[in-house]
Amino acid sequence: MLAVEHLQSAYGPAQVLFDIGFRVGAGEVVTLLGRNGMGKTTTIQTIMGLLPATGGSAVFDDLSLVGLPPHRIAQAGLGLVPEGRQIFPTLTVEENLIATAASRFAAPRWTLDAIYDFFPQLAGRRQHMGNELSGGEQQMLAIGRALMTNPKLLILDEATEGLAPMLRLDIWKCLARLKDEGQAILIVDKHLSALVKLADRHTIIEKGHVVWSGTSAALDRKIMERYLQV
Repeated sequence: MLAVEHLQSAYGPAQVLFDIGFRVGAGEVVTLLGRNGMGKTTTIQTIMGLLPATGGSAVFDDLSLVGLPPHRIAQAGLGLVPEGRQIFPTLTVEENLIATAASRFAAPRWTLDAIYDFFPQLAGRRQHMGNELSGGEQQMLAIGRALMTNPKLLILDEATEGLAPMLRLDIWKCLARLKDEGQAILIVDKHLSALVKLADRHTIIEKGHVVWSGTSAALDRKIMERYLQV
């Protein structure tokens, strides 16, 4: 579904990504792991067209993403839940969801009713402004907004950052339900215990290079201590 090979990117003259490569297959959950500042978010921004690639390739369902504008990449079937949520604070929950609804499907999987069924807490808050929601509700809204694009691949950048443990658990349960329904997911997150249970495969990034990739079973304590300092 998504094939990234030798991807490179830079902020002005400062190169950040040197050689990033990984794949996400249909229905798979794949993670990007690494310590802070190693290039995980930059990788996602480059795939989504928010930062230009300076080399390598990112191909999604036979479509080359390099050089495409972000809206065209989203239309191709990639839905992003960005770091920091970035919901619209002065729009209601319902307006946030409608703002990203895809109209290219005759019978979309994700509609307002489907989102409210999946996130009942949002149903009761549908007329509240984005800035009136709790952190957990804002994260649910950010995920729901991405799902309203009816993505083939859902990408989440630090989806549980700053949330209390119980709220994080709610988000992990939601992602597990999506996986059970066959949703392909690419995740950046710091909570390894949850990721190991959820994900099929992992890719570790260090200083803009891929230094390890493999399954949850192969992600042993030695690797985590060496690259993730846990």
